[in-house]
Amino acid sequence: MPTPEADEGGPEMMSFRELARRLVADGVVPRMSNQRVSQLAREDPAFPPVVQIGRAKAVDYRVARPYFASRVLRPGRRTDLHPPAGE
Repeated sequence: MPTPEADEGGPEMMSFRELARRLVADGVVPRMSNQRVSQLAREDPAFPPVVQIGRAKAVDYRVARPYFASRVLRPGRRTDLHPPAGE
């Protein structure tokens, strides 16, 4: 039996929490929290469209997966190792 193509059917909507879990489970990113997904949704204009479903925000996994797969990871700088300038 042939498997359905990825572009067949409707959107695969999921909450930010489920999206974070799925991205890690599918090996798209090494780690991700729903808080980070929420931050990216607020701050990155390239983030996929977000839909409000009740109190939760959701995104289509078929659109979000390529977005996260193509993102360049930029780990934050540890502030405990580098004191602010002028000290």
